[in-house]
Amino acid sequence: MPKDNVLEKVKKLRELTGVGFKDCKMAIDENDGDIDKSVEFLRKKGIAKANKKMERVAADGLISICENENKLSIIEVNSETDFVAKNEEFIKFVEEISNISLLNLGKMDGILNSQMQNKKKVKDNLVDLIAKIGEKITIRRSDFLDSEKAVNFSYMHTVVKKNLGKIGVLLSLETSLGKEKLNEFGKQLAMHIAASSPLSIDKDGLDQQILEKEKEIIREELKNSGKEDKIIDKIALGKLNKFISENTLLNQEWIMEPKKKVKDIIKTFAAKEKIVVKKFVRFKVGEGV
Repeated sequence: MPKDNVLEKVKKLRELTGVGFKDCKMAIDENDGDIDKSVEFLRKKGIAKANKKMERVAADGLISICENENKLSIIEVNSETDFVAKNEEFIKFVEEISNISLLNLGKMDGILNSQMQNKKKVKDNLVDLIAKIGEKITIRRSDFLDSEKAVNFSYMHTVVKKNLGKIGVLLSLETSLGKEKLNEFGKQLAMHIAASSPLSIDKDGLDQQILEKEKEIIREELKNSGKEDKIIDKIALGKLNKFISENTLLNQEWIMEPKKKVKDIIKTFAAKEKIVVKKFVRFKVGEGV
């Protein structure tokens, strides 16, 4: 691997983990320049802590939410720089395709092949915009919440303009309560999701590969710290359960009252009524790119 390329990867790994140059260089060398494997390597060595801030954020852009009669869509459009994300032409493009996303139920193929106001397809206007602005622009992902048997909410963080920002959340609640009674609570729960970044609603929704990978990292870290085999399993189970609690919505600590879990807050608010989290979507600009 060329020296310049190695140094660039070391720099990126340091930004992701906060670990010193020497250890990052060793990790890059040991893992043939693979950033993800290098992060895992440092965690197993106990040098880098398990931290969701180790997200590879290498893109800018905007999140947009569109709503109509309890139906909501969310879409992420990426640019290379924040400068372009603030460009008026880029913003207008995002706003228009956000409306198109709602009409297409968040389905990407339908969005790309839909006609815009200038009678050209979204995918063709995208190419034109890239040529005009001179930066790579991608329509990365989209999602949709139907209104069937649900009351839906949205929240936008770091707002750039109405319904445009850097973190967007959609939340769908199955409930016997009306939206008026739920309005404030639904917004607070969507805000919690934006701040706490859960991976799933509960343990059953967690990707088993994520759990297995976390378990492997925990065990390796404990082995490397010199712990005896007979207590590794016990400590590992405790750490894994903590990981599950911190990353599943219902088991997270409520941001407005940390001594209580989200599931307890929902139960208290619902009283004798029914409130079930049906689905949530959280998009953060550039996350995981």
